[in-house]
Amino acid sequence: MDQKPQAVAEDPAKLAEFQARIDRGESIEPKDWMPERYRRQLTRMMSQHAHSEVVGMLPEGNWITRAPSLRRKMSLIAKVQDEAGHGLYIYCGAETLGVDRADLIDQLLDGRAKYSSIFNYPTLSWADMGVIGWLVDGAAIVNQTVLAKASYGPYARAMIRICKEENFHKRQGYEIVATLANGTPAQKAMVQDAVNRWWWPSLMMFGPSDTDSPNSAELLRWKVKHKTNDELRQRFVNLTVPQAAAVDLTLPDPDLRYDEATKNWEFGAIDWAEFHEVIRGNGPCNRERLEARRAAHENGRWVRDAAAAYAAKHGAASATNAA
Repeated sequence: MDQKPQAVAEDPAKLAEFQARIDRGESIEPKDWMPERYRRQLTRMMSQHAHSEVVGMLPEGNWITRAPSLRRKMSLIAKVQDEAGHGLYIYCGAETLGVDRADLIDQLLDGRAKYSSIFNYPTLSWADMGVIGWLVDGAAIVNQTVLAKASYGPYARAMIRICKEENFHKRQGYEIVATLANGTPAQKAMVQDAVNRWWWPSLMMFGPSDTDSPNSAELLRWKVKHKTNDELRQRFVNLTVPQAAAVDLTLPDPDLRYDEATKNWEFGAIDWAEFHEVIRGNGPCNRERLEARRAAHENGRWVRDAAAAYAAKHGAASATNAA
């Protein structure tokens, strides 16, 4: 987001009491006093999350009509609808911080706001629908189950419902993956190709390594986050390697090995240069995704105008009747 930090002189006693509340594990609610920096960090984080849910509908939405059966179409429609709902929950939560949803959406559409880099990759085959559900939503679950314990109440409560629905998405995706992996040689090759393309971008979803993350220390201190980017990434790898083995798929990392001492699956180096290129807007589908969101926003303008006119008309009628 385009929110430049400004120096704000705040009461040291209030800052100390706020941190004491955080340390006691208390939930911060919208009407509670909070440091301006805490408010800005949450606004940035929650808006990026909401934007990611909304943009995340696009890679899958164009496969609804091409799904191989009515059952698959219905499941994919339900998933895309869920993602729209997730965006709305989180936008509503962000508004409790005193920002306007329309402003947040404008920041997305004009390129000032960020969203998850994963959604700037193309979906080339039906197998991508399965792998996105398994890997991308699986990574989201690892991250969001921790956010369900975030110190800001509205964000944490939104995550509880969202995580339940994300679990459905992951199961749906893994079922598609398992079906293809146990299908014809061509189907097995198709799903393996999808895994090869999505594995590394999925690891990038957790954000930069801890040594390069500018916000992690502050978010951890305020218990917005409870785990570092690298801790969450490691948990995702540990969970996913056995799942890949169960369906006889190979993760595209020759350095992947199990460490008996740490009980972790050690993995190879992530291409952070690629990650930063995508974040800067130079990924395979960055421009396509934003153009699609801008077109949808413009095409829906008449609905927003009609809703506003309806509200104004009935508001005026209510005022007249009350008089």
